[in-house]
Amino acid sequence: MLDLLDRIRRDWQTCEPGLDTSPMLTFITLTRAQALLDEHIRATAPHADLTAATRDLLFTLHRSGTPDGLTPGELAALLAVSPASVTGSLDRLEARGLLRRTPDAQDRRAQRIHLTDAGRDLVRHHLPVHLRREEDLLSPLNAAERQQLEQLLRRLIAHAETRQA
Repeated sequence: MLDLLDRIRRDWQTCEPGLDTSPMLTFITLTRAQALLDEHIRATAPHADLTAATRDLLFTLHRSGTPDGLTPGELAALLAVSPASVTGSLDRLEARGLLRRTPDAQDRRAQRIHLTDAGRDLVRHHLPVHLRREEDLLSPLNAAERQQLEQLLRRLIAHAETRQA
């Protein structure tokens, strides 16, 4: 991949020497890194039959779920996705017995989402494996570099979020 990035840079310099194409190369690099990292993380537990979305949903319920559970809207907000995109994942995980929906005590139209014992067991089994894989992928960076990378990405995210409006 690094050779490809160098090739793309050279090709743009040859094709359009007067243009600064470095923003495009940064985005290509970010996109490729995300794709590779996602690919490695997906391979963490193929036997668990979890997509990135369902894994993140289970992890979110585990870390942020209260005894009362979370509403689909609360889950969507914690996952930074639209509420509609949560529905399909909830259906699949409920069908597998990993979560359950109960009526909200305050609003009968609303539902509360809870992990089942099987869901909690899956998270507790899968989480250490997942974290070891992430640690391995981040191992070329020392602690200060990881912190710097996170800070830089947070700045990019904050800037992009202000541009959404």
